[in-house]
Amino acid sequence: MSKLTRKLIVRITAALCVVFVLSFAVNTYFLPKYFLYQKKHKLAELVSGLTAMDIGPLIEQIPAIEEQNEVTIAYAPLSDPVNDLNSGLLLLLNRKGIALSKFWLTEESIALLRDGGRVNKIYDQTKLKSSFLANFVTVGGSVFVIGESITHSAETIRIVNHFNAYIWIGMLLLLILLSALYTARIVKPLATLNETAEAISHLSFTKADIRTGDEIETLARSINRMSDKLEASHRSLEERNANLRTFIADISHELKTPLSLIRVYTSGLQDGLDDGTYAGVIRQQSEEMAGLIERLLEFSRLQVVSYSMEAVDFHRLALETLDAYSIAFEQQGLMLEIENRLPETAWVTADRPKLESVLHNVLSNALKYTVGSRVNVGMRTERNTVCFRISNETDIGDDARWDRGGH
Repeated sequence: MSKLTRKLIVRITAALCVVFVLSFAVNTYFLPKYFLYQKKHKLAELVSGLTAMDIGPLIEQIPAIEEQNEVTIAYAPLSDPVNDLNSGLLLLLNRKGIALSKFWLTEESIALLRDGGRVNKIYDQTKLKSSFLANFVTVGGSVFVIGESITHSAETIRIVNHFNAYIWIGMLLLLILLSALYTARIVKPLATLNETAEAISHLSFTKADIRTGDEIETLARSINRMSDKLEASHRSLEERNANLRTFIADISHELKTPLSLIRVYTSGLQDGLDDGTYAGVIRQQSEEMAGLIERLLEFSRLQVVSYSMEAVDFHRLALETLDAYSIAFEQQGLMLEIENRLPETAWVTADRPKLESVLHNVLSNALKYTVGSRVNVGMRTERNTVCFRISNETDIGDDARWDRGGH
């Protein structure tokens, strides 16, 4: 049994027990008083109606009134002595089936009746397990007693409480069973949602298929939407991280190239080989390094690789780059052979800094890893494509192509 099922059953059982205790207390302590109050109220209304009648019509209608209202009515002359008055009333009540072992109107009560007042009494007949609720009024010089027998309710209520106890126990067992069945329908979808949330926390973006037609299904749809959005965000983050790793690797490689050229031309200055261009090359390479560093700082702010496409004269860019590496190849004892079949201008659409980085990469790799004494560079156009090829004596080389129309 799940914790939720156990908690729900315990709370329902506790609530049912509280209701049963309250019902038992109300039946035992408040119901008899309420029952007696209702009887007194009913009898008072009847007596008020009878006092408005004349004694003649009242005496004639006594049998009908008794039958209609389930009461007993007796009367005796108010002028009789106290003993005769009590004996007369008691005799009439006995004839109508009301046997009272304790019945007496005191002189104070009779005096109150003579003044037009009303006397209310309850005669408790313990052995008969009943009581007689009586109202005494004066109508036309006679004392009328209007009363109703009330059976003692304690035993009846005790039986009712026992019967209710069996009913409540049966209801309790039924509610426990229904609670277990109903909570199972709730707990199972919640367990599925818990498994889905646990999977999402481990970056397994699964979905929950729940069709309950209530708030749990709405919650499941919300979790599914959250899973989709988290998956898209995670995929985007991985792509950005991959771009970052690629960019850092490219920048690291690109920084080595100007550093290598600066080192080579600095050595040339120290060896007295400067033909007047070495300082300019060193300055140019320093500016390229500053540009690379600026790109790195910009990327750290944006964390995204952006491309600024423009028209670039590849022929001019390639010759400038080859010219910058010519001294470095010469100092390495390598012969740089260039086969240039490009037209005077060869326009391509590209990101100029990145295209320049590509050329620097292939030339610096050739400078470092060439086996042999010659490096061959070939440039030509094929249909609408610019081809750049670099090779040496022992390999087939690297061949890069750029579409002159767009990339």
